[in-house]
Amino acid sequence: MRPQELYPIFKDIESIKGVGAKTAKLLEKLGIKKVKDLLWHLPSSFIDRRNSPQLIFARENSIITIKVEILEHIEPKSKRSPYKVIATDGTSNITISFFKGSSNYIKDSLPIGQERVISGKIEKYGSELQMTHPDYIVLPEKINEIMTIEPVYPLTQGLSNRVLLKHLRNGLKDTPIFNEWQDEAFLVKKNWHSFNESLNKAHNPLSENDVIPNSTYRERLAYDELLANQLALALVRNQVKQNSGRIIKGDGNLRRTLLEKLSFELTGAQKRVLKEIGDDMASNNRMLRLLQGDVGSGKTIVALFTMLNAIECGFQSAIMAPTDILSTQHYNNFKEILNNINVTVELLTGKTKGKKRQEILSKLANGEIDIIIGTHALFQESVDFKDLACVVIDEQHRFGVHQRLSLTEKGKKADILVMTATPIPRTLTLTSYGDMESSKIDELPKGRKPVITKVMNINKAHELIQAIQRKIDIGEQIYWVCPLVEESEKLDLAAAEDRYEILKRSFGNKVGLVHGKMKAKEKDAVMQEFEQGKKSILVATTVIEVGVNVPNATIMIIEHAERFGLSQLHQLRGRIKRGSNQGNCILLYSNPLTENGRARLEAIKNTEDGFIIAEEDLKLRGAGEILGAKQSGFPDFLLADMNYHSGLLATAYKDAKFILSKDPELKTERGEALRTLLYLFEKDEVIKTYKAG
Repeated sequence: MRPQELYPIFKDIESIKGVGAKTAKLLEKLGIKKVKDLLWHLPSSFIDRRNSPQLIFARENSIITIKVEILEHIEPKSKRSPYKVIATDGTSNITISFFKGSSNYIKDSLPIGQERVISGKIEKYGSELQMTHPDYIVLPEKINEIMTIEPVYPLTQGLSNRVLLKHLRNGLKDTPIFNEWQDEAFLVKKNWHSFNESLNKAHNPLSENDVIPNSTYRERLAYDELLANQLALALVRNQVKQNSGRIIKGDGNLRRTLLEKLSFELTGAQKRVLKEIGDDMASNNRMLRLLQGDVGSGKTIVALFTMLNAIECGFQSAIMAPTDILSTQHYNNFKEILNNINVTVELLTGKTKGKKRQEILSKLANGEIDIIIGTHALFQESVDFKDLACVVIDEQHRFGVHQRLSLTEKGKKADILVMTATPIPRTLTLTSYGDMESSKIDELPKGRKPVITKVMNINKAHELIQAIQRKIDIGEQIYWVCPLVEESEKLDLAAAEDRYEILKRSFGNKVGLVHGKMKAKEKDAVMQEFEQGKKSILVATTVIEVGVNVPNATIMIIEHAERFGLSQLHQLRGRIKRGSNQGNCILLYSNPLTENGRARLEAIKNTEDGFIIAEEDLKLRGAGEILGAKQSGFPDFLLADMNYHSGLLATAYKDAKFILSKDPELKTERGEALRTLLYLFEKDEVIKTYKAG
């Protein structure tokens, strides 16, 4: 249960005095539904209203606050003309202009012969000083209320800064004073203030330094959020470890047989990772390990050795992939590799129907199947295992957390290996996979040639046709990827269909087309023809299936490459690293090319290291866009910004580990305060979700 002290800030935004249904709708556009959301909505800049010069010395385009006497009202002669009020401070006159203002309101606010304080931007119209629509008009005795520094917030149409600021100040009044959850010595070392003081100061900046992400106050708040994130994941990690697993340590018989059969030698990185996985499986604790490996680094063979370890002990293994194509590819691959090795492999996808499906389900329940490969169909309620001990999840970011956990529930404390071919920046690894141990395959198999990457203007696309013909003549295949225009699927489709028609004129039925509007069956049929070599060119709008293996595909042409993120470009280029032939990647761009677009194309041209590319992508696009983070479970931080606070993340990771080593159940005085922190940032929900595992 959420601590009672948090109730005031978890109330709906309409609980704040003065916030009605109309304002609540406007605030919701900014993601503000509860009082706490308003507190996390920090200012982006500020206005200094303390500047109060005599009008004769006022600088054009500056914000001033000044006491004036009202001399005259000049009503407009037409609807287009402004209502003008002439005023003076004794050194010069100023015209206060109102467009579409109520004349009664203006007369009441600025009565002739009386003094008023106005605050706003000074402009010059010829030699005449002007202030259009003052931000404030108050009585002279209230001058101190506005001669301050005023924070400026991100807004939406229909919501003024003044209105938002008023509601925010009411929200701050309702914020309870919290017991300190940070270590006192650490706060002194960082020169940080309490949470409440930091929140108040962040909303009441006194200088430019107070509105930058690295300000003392904002750093403190960012660290609180990062610590809540890391603590939640560390609690999950501890819980998984406490759920004692089973010792899985096979006799090595099947793995030795497989090793002798392989036509290649395992890389040093593969051997190192297999040892890390083997140590996990041999311990009493349940394995929960993330395996990162660049495209073509050999993750699949590592997964197979991992599953064979469980099978040697008499247990079952499962591998889950995000699509039918990838599942079928794993199945065909494993059947070929395990030929003449006494291991039973089966495939279960949404396409598996009727008798065949019933037969597979029966064999799974009886323990007659050693390795089952499939899509999300594996975690339907009707699927039972005799003894599932090892679960491999391919391309984790394509699955939701609930899907991942529902499969692991099928096994009695099954060990879990999660694989991704999309290198993840260290910061995102900590924030999104902090509940897992992590392994990297950072070495490509021997004999793999680096891809030659060229950047070319799209005007030269027609020149590629002749080069393509030469490659097709010697049996090589080509991917031609058309751009994604998020705003319009019709434009996407038109671009791909136009390119398809152009290529068909030269290559006839050797060209295939796949796009997002096609039915899965049609798409699979075209992909299959390409895999079997019946099609030489594949035109695609969507990112080609992760992991699809066509060794003869050696050319990747990407139209409007400047529209893709670095990680996407790297993934696409990886499709042509499957065979031993030289791969060529052509990045076609159109003018004008932005600085950011140019930087991305240069980065992809200059390196093939996916981990370097992932870090660069994070810098250029931010965490929110990596892997389409909104869909992939990456957290959206409200106060922490990874462009500035990534160093704090590593500290929070260590801090969380240390806290739980001393106080695993958070029962000490600081532990109780840390529980409040978890609830404050809604990490209680994260824990509940993960506990399902």
